[in-house]
Amino acid sequence: MELRSVLAANLKQLRKAADMSQEELADAAQIDRTYMSSLERCRYSASVDVIERLAVALQVAPSLLFQAPNKP
Repeated sequence: MELRSVLAANLKQLRKAADMSQEELADAAQIDRTYMSSLERCRYSASVDVIERLAVALQVAPSLLFQAPNKP
């Protein structure tokens, strides 16, 4: 799985687990809502600074955003 896809899937999963909308997460991470949507759809890649802000907003370690899903 491509790293950008891993990040997108993890962002969506963690955002939903935190019961946040894309707009709420974008606001908390101080990024544009359309950029947040684009990250979840693999349209853009994120800088290290954005990844850090997203992790803080989600209250997770940044490395968790890149953790590949376990394969059965």
